[in-house]
Amino acid sequence: MADSINLVVITGMSGAGKTVAMQSFEDLGYFTVDNMPPALLPKFWELMKENGKITKIALVVDLRSHAFYDQINDMLANLDNTSFVTTKILFLDATDAELVSRYKETRRSHPLAQEGRLMDGIKEERGLLTELRNRAQVVIDTTNLSPRQLREKLFVIFKTADHPTFHLEVMSFGFKYGLPIDADIVMDVRFLPNPYYVQKFRNRDGRDQESTTT
Repeated sequence: MADSINLVVITGMSGAGKTVAMQSFEDLGYFTVDNMPPALLPKFWELMKENGKITKIALVVDLRSHAFYDQINDMLANLDNTSFVTTKILFLDATDAELVSRYKETRRSHPLAQEGRLMDGIKEERGLLTELRNRAQVVIDTTNLSPRQLREKLFVIFKTADHPTFHLEVMSFGFKYGLPIDADIVMDVRFLPNPYYVQKFRNRDGRDQESTTT
């Protein structure tokens, strides 16, 4: 059984960037669950305790499941009384004007304004989430942040020493076999002399140290 689980509850205004946040936490090595009904949380914790290997979890909680909203505060209160879980609430916010702009770009309906005005849904959601925002340990205004900038900000706040956030892989390939489809940067070095045609280098694999006596 794991000694302690670090839990991040991702919440906030619809359209403020929770999807980007969830993907960022996945890259940080968190086990992520999107929009899980609060009533399932006790069973979920039982599974996590039995597993014992998962120590970082991120849960997305928002008003897409507004039928369960009354249970969210009870869920958080229960977490506060759970000794094996360390909880941190991340609240993502943005101005009303920016949220309207984002909804117009995606042409999606607000979860609280399926048949009404978008602004009415935003105002209702902001009122419902006031208590949750006040409880949050981390509040990020994404109004002027691009998805990449939000991702970088989350990495700075939540990255841990046991999960490096930068990975570099160097690969050698032959052009006659085609470019690697997953390459980010390709350097063409065909203008350099081919060591295969230099007799003393032909049997070396690139890891041999040149003798200082030769």
